[in-house]
Amino acid sequence: MKLIILDRDGVINQDRDDFVKSVDEWIPIEGSMDAIAILTEAGYTITVATNQSGISRRYFTLQDLTEMHAKMHRLSVQAGGVIDGIWFCPHLADDNCDCRKPKPGMVRDILDRFQANAAETWLVGDSLRDLQAIDAVGGKSALVLTGKGKKTLQEKGEELPDNTQVFDNLLAFAQYIAQNENGNNA
Repeated sequence: MKLIILDRDGVINQDRDDFVKSVDEWIPIEGSMDAIAILTEAGYTITVATNQSGISRRYFTLQDLTEMHAKMHRLSVQAGGVIDGIWFCPHLADDNCDCRKPKPGMVRDILDRFQANAAETWLVGDSLRDLQAIDAVGGKSALVLTGKGKKTLQEKGEELPDNTQVFDNLLAFAQYIAQNENGNNA
């Protein structure tokens, strides 16, 4: 199983300091839909693992989130890609759940669902907590410099998991994976 887990805000779509709260505010980052298509064509299963505490904060509803994800699915299919599943954590940090990144609950659930090997699985994120979630299960981490990625690299660069690879954006990551595909996940 060739599996890639993507963070959502700042990786696939533009992030906002005041949360992405509606389908109209969900705007793909240039090249991100093409990246999902490239990864799909390379034979990868693509999933999304995203913290969405805006639900608990009552900034948006589950219906709003469903509409945003329907748009993400639609645009990825139009580009030739497939998102095979979306996992989200609606909790606040104070809730101490196991699914909110940096805890690995969502990542473990995705790995179990697809019977994937953590050591061969990438997680692409723009924050330290994204990368810590995959590192906790022994997976591969990629930091993109979109969203909060540049700030993460500047302020937390020394805390990144060992062997984290850094890319300008999701498209650059996808091109790297596609070019280096050799049967064992690059």
